[in-house]
Formats: sequence, structure tokens, C-alpha cells
Amino acid sequence: MKKILIIRFSSIGDIVLTTPVIRCLKKQIPDAEIHYCTKKQYEPVLSANPYINRIHCLEDSLMELASGLKKEKFDFVIDLHNNLRSAILKIMLCRPVGSFPKLNFEKWLMVRFKINRLPDIHIVDRYFKAAARLNISNDEQGLDYFIPESDSYHSSWLPESHQRGFIGFVIGGKHNTKIFPMGKVLAVCRLLDLPVVLLGGKEDRHNGEKIANALPEKVFNSCGIFSVNRSAALVQQASLIITNDTGLMHMAAAFKKKIISLWGNTIPEFGMYPYLPEGSTNNSVIFEIKDLNCRPCSKIGFDECPKKHFNCMNLLDVSLIAETANKLAGLL
Repeated sequence: MKKILIIRFSSIGDIVLTTPVIRCLKKQIPDAEIHYCTKKQYEPVLSANPYINRIHCLEDSLMELASGLKKEKFDFVIDLHNNLRSAILKIMLCRPVGSFPKLNFEKWLMVRFKINRLPDIHIVDRYFKAAARLNISNDEQGLDYFIPESDSYHSSWLPESHQRGFIGFVIGGKHNTKIFPMGKVLAVCRLLDLPVVLLGGKEDRHNGEKIANALPEKVFNSCGIFSVNRSAALVQQASLIITNDTGLMHMAAAFKKKIISLWGNTIPEFGMYPYLPEGSTNNSVIFEIKDLNCRPCSKIGFDECPKKHFNCMNLLDVSLIAETANKLAGLL
């Protein structure tokens, strides 16, 4: 039996993007025992994954975590985070290891000088490079997300007006320059033919309320009132997901949903666009302003647009987004 540890501390979307590696390890290596190391707050994202034998959580002390992991005597460690903390952990474990290429230099060239040396490869396939020594291959079945039975969708979560079908609109994001402006979210919602469920965290609750109050019969604000797994269940139920470049976008891809993704300061070429299996790629429509000479301005994001105009989001066509959403939802 091979005992294998996967390390990915954060965050929701990045963890979901590791799930093809988890599945292929479990299915392609006889009797493999798969362990996963992440931050405690992200444990629910993986808690129902049947391909994981045990989850180890980083809480306060990296030393304490390493001490517990050493006792497991892993045969191989797969580092899918590849940062300082994971590097320290690998040194402390002193086991055979594989890491994925982060492409930091190539991203820096693209951000700083707009020189594109980025390979045409999704981050999922770069993750598989970290497991190359184990001779597993990508089964091309896409991402996984497993919802615990206790968090399975129930129609009572939503108003009656939304129980026969809705569009999910992810309004949040870790950085403001990746977030579609709230006025434009409202404008899109007005043009949609289906009711809308707003999706996001507690930090998005206030903005969601403004939109829901403007369209009380059409928009239900779920931001901040559901757990991550119940939010995932809502994503799974949606007819379509409109989303910023954020974690719920990757959840939607795991459920093979139709996805409209809205891109601001980041670009799909960084390799984290919706990852869908063959035959489902037509379900993904990307909206971005390609000809901006200031984009990408960061590989992650900023609190505000460095140029003050935020044209990467402000120039996105509200009418075209809504028209595309209505068509994808099968209403036109």
C-alpha cells in the first residue's frame, strides 16, 4: 500500500482544482491511502470526498502539524501549494516529494511587461506534474465536489418563486479588482428571464441586500446565510452560474454547470479558467476586455484599480452578458 500526502492549504477554488489528482491517485494506484493537508477552515470542502482517507488540518502550529504527519510515514508527498509554509513542512517530513510549477516568473513577465511566456496549460494539468513519479494520468473527467448528506439541497431554502429554477450569480471575490461592480450586477439581473440567487460570503451580504431590495420579487440574497457546502448545493441546483474569477466558479465547474465567467484584472491565460471535461467545454463562456494595455495588472488582485478607471470590468457589456445567460439557460 502506498501512503500519499497531498498539501494544499488554501483556498476554496484552489482546493477544488486539486480534486482530479486526488481521484486519479485513488483509482489508479491499487490500495492507495490518500491523506490531505489543508487549513482547518477549508476542511468542509473535502469532508465528503470518498477518495480521501484522512484530512490533516493546519490550525495554529506548523510544528505541531508536522509532528503528527511524521508519524504517518508517508511514501510520497505531493505539494500542490508550493509556498514557504509547504516548503518548510516538506523539509520537516523528509519524504520523497513532488511539486507543481507555479510559473511565477512567467506571470511576472505578463503582469509587468505584457510579455506572454505562459504555457497553454490549465493549472489542473500542472498539478498532475507533481505526481509524475507515481505514474498516474489525468482521466479527463473534470473536477469533483461532494456535498455531505446533511447539507443536501432542500427547496425550503429558497422562496417559492425560485424553486422552479434560478440563475446563480456569484457577486464576491477575494480582491475588489476581480469583482463585477454591484451596479452592473443589478443591471444584468434586471435583464435575466429567470429568478436570481446571489451567492457569496458574509462579506458580500450588504451588497447583496442592496440588489435584492432593488428587485425584491426577482432576487434572493443567500450571501452569508449558508455554509460552504450548502452554497455548493445551491450552485448544483442552478440552471446557470454567472461568476467572477473566484472559488464558486470552480465549484460550478465541478458540477458541470453552464458558466459565464467575468474577468477583471486577472486573465484566463494564468490557467485557472473553468475546468470542464471534454464535451462540456461549450458550457463555459468567458467575458473579458482583451485589448486593455493595463491588463493583467496583477496575478492576484488589488483593493482598487491602479489606474482608477476599472475598465476591465466597467467595459463588460451588460446586455450581452444577460442575453448570453438567457440563451444558455434555454429560455430563448
